Amino acid sequence: MTSKATVRTGLDRLVAEGFARLRGQRVGMVVHPASRDARLKRGWCLAHASALADVRALFGPQHGFLGQTQDNMIEWEGFTDRTTGLPVHSLYGAVRKPTAAMLADLDTLVVDLQDVGARYYTFIWTLYLCLEACAEQGKRAVVLDRPNPLGGELLEGPVLDPAYASFVGLAPIPVRHGLTSGELALLFQRWQGWDLDLEVVWMEGWRRSMDFEATGLPWVLPSPNMPTPETAYVYPGGCLLEGTNVSEGRGTTRPFEIFGAPWIDPDTLVGLLRDWGLPGVIWRPLVFEPTFHKFAGQPCGGVQVHVTDRRAFRPVLTYTAAIAAMRELWPGRFAWREPPYEYETVKLPIDILAGGTQWRRLLEAGQRPPALHAVWAQQCEAFAEATVGFRHYD
Repeated sequence: MTSKATVRTGLDRLVAEGFARLRGQRVGMVVHPASRDARLKRGWCLAHASALADVRALFGPQHGFLGQTQDNMIEWEGFTDRTTGLPVHSLYGAVRKPTAAMLADLDTLVVDLQDVGARYYTFIWTLYLCLEACAEQGKRAVVLDRPNPLGGELLEGPVLDPAYASFVGLAPIPVRHGLTSGELALLFQRWQGWDLDLEVVWMEGWRRSMDFEATGLPWVLPSPNMPTPETAYVYPGGCLLEGTNVSEGRGTTRPFEIFGAPWIDPDTLVGLLRDWGLPGVIWRPLVFEPTFHKFAGQPCGGVQVHVTDRRAFRPVLTYTAAIAAMRELWPGRFAWREPPYEYETVKLPIDILAGGTQWRRLLEAGQRPPALHAVWAQQCEAFAEATVGFRHYD
């Protein structure tokens, strides 16, 4: 396969250098199906075959090392990788943070996980916990940077209240954070004050104005319900539906772009949403039948979100409006989902997704979505100013 990429990821640079940065090191690698180079070759296999990298263990995040767990919140157990013969440790099961025993035979832990630019996406928190474990165990950490598929210019959504920390948010960042994994790694280290030997292998050619298609890199599903870059664009808003009794489209071919429930009349919902005139989106009424997850096998009335202008589109605002509309139109049917959710057993899932209670309480008080947008815009502006020193790319 010939690559047409204009961007070289951290992995591509590591491969081009012959893994020289790992010379003389006993290495573990935290990877998933999207941990591939521009030719779609598996990074961990290339490292294992290298004469310089002594790869001894592999680790996988939520959805599995192989991307094998289709639904969310499905734990998996470690096994032996058939291709390399290496042990694979699960970081989404009995533990989510590498243990001392897992790291005992290693000098360096390499993390190569494709993020999608949203606080809820758990791979950045696997990164966070790996860095914390390396700091505690005196291990070197190497982060291979990858593009933020949403670009790095726009921020949106509430900043997390640390009192609502969970596995869908362990640090005070906005929903749409505008950073790459490498930039987040440095931010996490500074925020926690970790004494950590941390190296980021930066990308070449990436600019903050780029969406994923502009990179020329092939899109590989980082998780089973993130099939396309279009999914990533709606996800910062669409994931809020996980905190409700409305299907977020799991069990369809367009998760997060499609949502609904058996009690929703599609045309009534779309009529109200169109009246609100939100930017960069067209709402299309439809009926769908999920094959698994919420309302499996039941016809659901709902909507498909068609993004017409990515620069204008605001996913958190858009789905906040959708939730407000469903609460207004079907107050006796719409409900917030009850815990547990992502290892949180007390707080409402919608509160840990939103990063606190303010978003929900304002919505319940009848605040219109533009008013909520104004509240979190101030938080995002303060976050952007506080993190300007961590933005490696122009």
